[in-house]
Amino acid sequence: MKRIPIAMALLCFAITGFTQEKVDTVKIGGMIIIKKSGSKDNEKSKEFKITRRKSGRPSNLKTNWWIVDLGFANYTDNTDYSSVAAQEYAPLSNKSWLALRSTKSVNVNIWFFMQRLNVAKHVVNLQYGLGLELNNYRYKEPIRYDADPPAVANAPVIYFDNTRNYKKDKLAADYLTVPLMLNFNFTPKRSSGGFGFSAGISAGWLYSARNKTITSEEGKKKAKDDFDLERWKLSYIGELSLGPVKLYGSLAMKNMYNRGLDITPYNVGIRFSRW
Repeated sequence: MKRIPIAMALLCFAITGFTQEKVDTVKIGGMIIIKKSGSKDNEKSKEFKITRRKSGRPSNLKTNWWIVDLGFANYTDNTDYSSVAAQEYAPLSNKSWLALRSTKSVNVNIWFFMQRLNVAKHVVNLQYGLGLELNNYRYKEPIRYDADPPAVANAPVIYFDNTRNYKKDKLAADYLTVPLMLNFNFTPKRSSGGFGFSAGISAGWLYSARNKTITSEEGKKKAKDDFDLERWKLSYIGELSLGPVKLYGSLAMKNMYNRGLDITPYNVGIRFSRW
């Protein structure tokens, strides 16, 4: 007989709790919506709470938008300036003609996006993207590129100009580039500031080239042409992630000129990315 009063008491307690508060839970995708309504005496008192469901595993595909690289542009000059080809392209030229101001020759890359595709336990990933590779080569000597060379085979493109006072003299070469790398992420559970490295290749298409000069006599001048530059740029590329510090580098596989000169460009710098 003692069980009946105890059971009635428990039932009354449950009914009282139900009338005081009612909780509805709705799950939509990765969100949980919880609605708490008040007692019958205060039906207008309601509370909504939206939370995200915790995923049990990291995503197999991660996307990083708008990555920026800031670094230095330089090259290795292996041109034989005594050759006929070099003298046809730049008459009377020598190695000092294309010497660079290293601290003022810059590389800026703007990557629209980069993605990582999980290959093995999120430690080994395939990394790829799309972006713009902008290179500015600042010369020490007053050289000019001819944007309107004579319509003959092997016409001269570069000439030395000592008739003006140059304040700036540079070649800009811009590429639309697709990088493809194998990424090794040693801290896969960290969403940013991890440790690892990537290595691979990139293919860039030259969409713009120009020679910009600033002289006391003429002011600012721009000559736009391809200047017989190689249209496609294939490079070895790599990046190193050291927590919040990220470094990148690239080395072209071949000469950046179609004829005359033998110059291989490379870039190094800092990458601003949340990976």
